[in-house]
Amino acid sequence: MSDLNSDLNNNVDHTEIDKFSQIAAHWWDPEGQFKPLHAINPLRLSYIEEHSQGLFDKKVLDVGCGGGILAEALAGRGARVTGIDMADASLEIARLHSLESGVSVDYRCVSAEQLATEQAGQYDVVTCMEMLEHVPDPESIIRSCAQLVKPGGKVFFSTLNRNVKSYLMGIVAAEYLLQWVPKGTHQYQRFIKPSELIRSADRADLVTRSATGLHFDPFNQQFVLSQRNLDVNYILHCEKL
Repeated sequence: MSDLNSDLNNNVDHTEIDKFSQIAAHWWDPEGQFKPLHAINPLRLSYIEEHSQGLFDKKVLDVGCGGGILAEALAGRGARVTGIDMADASLEIARLHSLESGVSVDYRCVSAEQLATEQAGQYDVVTCMEMLEHVPDPESIIRSCAQLVKPGGKVFFSTLNRNVKSYLMGIVAAEYLLQWVPKGTHQYQRFIKPSELIRSADRADLVTRSATGLHFDPFNQQFVLSQRNLDVNYILHCEKL
């Protein structure tokens, strides 16, 4: 059994875990190193809520929940939320903030693969946001999300496209020029093209229903959703067949 558990938990880049553990204390600082996540969170939440036909009383899983920014927002809409992550330090911050805010979320340190063996087909909605580009085998995560959601349930993925523009915006600008996120947050070779993500979702029996790009509007100094292009950050909305 221990060997099986090891196999189910080996889709982890420990360098990535250490990286986020070192800055875990900053998860809930809206002006700190996770400022972009705070800025885009209302957009992510509204997109998920709209395409899930509401969240009230639905069972929701947030894969790669980190410090709980999205998980708490989902729970605030009346969902029954479980958040999972492999970084204990981030989960401790998430649990502490949940106690302070009074917003109930069930946080667990478990891999998506392991949870899929325990709770297959139990969730109405599964979210996996800004996480696929941080694991060695993103397709394994996609398969696990598909296993965890109920037939007819919704799955949402967000990640970074892989092209020259996304490299310039997601790494050069975000990490070095604007310093929105710490240097070294992203690795370009792990960015995922929408066509690749759609194919992986299709292989996992998920049908893609819609997609939207996430853009920074420099004139209004805010992020906006736009279906016009998926050049940099994008969200994919899928449904379990």
